Amino acid sequence: MRVLTKKKLFQHRFFLFLVLLIVSVTIGLKNPVFFSLSNIYDILKSSVVMGLFAVGVLIVIISGGIDISFTAIAACSMYVTSKLLLATGVTDSLVAAFMLAGFTGLLLGIFNALFISRFKLPTLIVTLGTASIFRGFMLAFIGTTIVNNLPQSLVRFSKLALFEQTLPNGEIIGLSFSIIILLIFILFCWILLRYTILGRGIYAMGGDPVAARRAGFNLTAIRYFIYGFAGFISGLAGIIYASMMRNANPFDLVGTELVVIAAVVLGGASITGGKGTVTGTVLGVLLLVIINNSLIMLNIPSYWQKVAIGLIILAGTAATVQRKVTERQGKLV
Repeated sequence: MRVLTKKKLFQHRFFLFLVLLIVSVTIGLKNPVFFSLSNIYDILKSSVVMGLFAVGVLIVIISGGIDISFTAIAACSMYVTSKLLLATGVTDSLVAAFMLAGFTGLLLGIFNALFISRFKLPTLIVTLGTASIFRGFMLAFIGTTIVNNLPQSLVRFSKLALFEQTLPNGEIIGLSFSIIILLIFILFCWILLRYTILGRGIYAMGGDPVAARRAGFNLTAIRYFIYGFAGFISGLAGIIYASMMRNANPFDLVGTELVVIAAVVLGGASITGGKGTVTGTVLGVLLLVIINNSLIMLNIPSYWQKVAIGLIILAGTAATVQRKVTERQGKLV
């Protein structure tokens, strides 16, 4: 049965890759600009924040939970970090900016884990409530004005590129250095889920919490790690987003939760927990980013994006249910 499940997941990733390829070729035939180097760099850069969110959400969903507070954590982390660095005059240290944003996200993530573990509340209800708490606290006590004068370290980071080249028209393009941060966390999560006892515990908890507890896994500790890590990576995503936008807007990132969850579900993660892969999530993120960034090229109204995302969630959930039905039938046989 385990071999069958792995085979189905591989088939899903392969099918998703084919869809990604077909969509890319179709858009490229409609508008050749899609295959330009500058557009490819833009797509990769646009994938960084969403990819970081998706990696954190993937681990939460595999464990059987749902987190919709990650954008509130990101917004709060980037805004608090920007205001605090400017207030203290620490504007030249990129390490300080990332550490402070990550630590803020970590604390807010642990706050989620506290309610989920101690009071045994549904993860959807907890994160829905904490998202409102985080955002309301930020707006009430920290500020509502957009920070346009970001610390110089973040401005320099936004300009940092792995390599640059000059086009014949004089335009300078480059691949954003932030893609390295995304690749580091993708690799970390891939190793975590594939080769560690903690990763097995995350899968086990999502598949059957009672059986996981009987197998000796400390579910409380695992939950604290999951939501702490999701908060930490959201904090980093928030500060990277602020550097890309060149401002810290406390009202940004609202409403993107659905897109990220759709990418993870599209990548093959079971919305009920126990299944999901980093590879599938990366493919799901790339597909949605390409669709989002290419609507203008195809002269398609942007509101169709919401229709597409809703259909993706429905299709992903239906595929999960169908997969479970097939597995049950296989057990009966």
